Amino acid sequence: MGSVLVWADIPVVDLGRASKFYAHVTGQPVLVMPETGDSVAVIGDPNADEPPMFSADLYVGGTPLGEGGVTLYFGTDGDIDGMLARVLEAGGEVTREKQFMGPMVGWIAYFKDTEGNRIGLQQPPDELL
Repeated sequence: MGSVLVWADIPVVDLGRASKFYAHVTGQPVLVMPETGDSVAVIGDPNADEPPMFSADLYVGGTPLGEGGVTLYFGTDGDIDGMLARVLEAGGEVTREKQFMGPMVGWIAYFKDTEGNRIGLQQPPDELL
């Protein structure tokens, strides 16, 4: 399953706390965009040689996604178990352990971040890794 999400805005209350959480969980840098008055941070370094693993930013304001509405799914680069462990280490909550959803989808899990957002994780089946 290829990446089709172009961009995602993840609402946060505390940008510093959320930045630390997502840097730990994703293993990507989270960089505050100074031109935004320190109210937006980008997951991944857009100036790196390799494109960032995620196309998302954290922004102060809005309403956390909670249990309803749209769910964003992060690719796990074959390490859904490691990402779930890092969610817990960083102070998040695993709300649904990984489950195999069949050969078309692979593995899916959900977590709640430190800001109350529900985020999904997806890992393709082993034969597609």
